[in-house]
Amino acid sequence: MPGFFLTFEGVDGVGKTTQMERLTARLRAAGCEPVLAQEPGGTRIGAEIRRLLLDARNADLRPIPELLLYFASRAQNIAEVIRPALERGRVVLCDRFTDATVAYQGYGRELGAETVRQIEKVACGGLAPDLTLWLDLDPTLGVERALERHAERPLDEDETRMEREGRAFYARVLEGYRAIQRGEPERVRRIRAAGSIDDVEAEILAAVGPLLTERLGVHL
Repeated sequence: MPGFFLTFEGVDGVGKTTQMERLTARLRAAGCEPVLAQEPGGTRIGAEIRRLLLDARNADLRPIPELLLYFASRAQNIAEVIRPALERGRVVLCDRFTDATVAYQGYGRELGAETVRQIEKVACGGLAPDLTLWLDLDPTLGVERALERHAERPLDEDETRMEREGRAFYARVLEGYRAIQRGEPERVRRIRAAGSIDDVEAEILAAVGPLLTERLGVHL
C-alpha cells in the first residue's frame, strides 16, 4: 500500500496524544497533511462503540464481548478512514491499533494473544502498521495521569472503566507490550516515555524520520 501507517501504543497517560499532536505539526510544516485516527472511535459507529467500552458504568461488560467490540470499531475505522487514506498515499497516525488489543485483552484479560490474532485476520484483512511507537512508562504512573485528566471532564463523561483495573491487570498489559516488542523489534520501537516531552519527541523523530524520508520523501 503506497501510504505510511504509523501507530502509537501504550497505557493511558503515557503522552500519546501530546506526541501525536507534535508529530502532526512537524508533518504539516514539512508539507505533509496526515490523516488522524483513533481507537476505539474514529468514526460515527466507532464513537458509539467507544462509549460502551469506556463508560465506567459498564463494569459488567465481559472479556469476550469487550474484545469483539474493539474489533468492530477497528474494522469500521479501517474501512471508512484508514485503508482509503493509505490507498491515496497519505500518512495515517493512529492512536492505538491491534497491539493494544493483544496487550489489554490478550494479556490483561488473559484471553490469549492467539485468540486476538484469529479475530484480527477477519477484522483487519491483513492490514498492519508500517511502524509502531510503543511509549513505555510505569503503568501506575500512566494510570494516575489518565485519572487526573479524566477528573477534569463532565460527570456524565466518565471514561475510566479500563483505568479502574488493578495493578495485576496492568502488570499483564505491560508484559503484553514487552512480548509484542520482542517479537517484532523492527516494527515496534520502544520509546522511553518517562523523559521530558522534548526528549520523547526526539526519540520519536529519530525512529520515524528516516522511514518517512525513504518511503515518501518527507523530511521532518
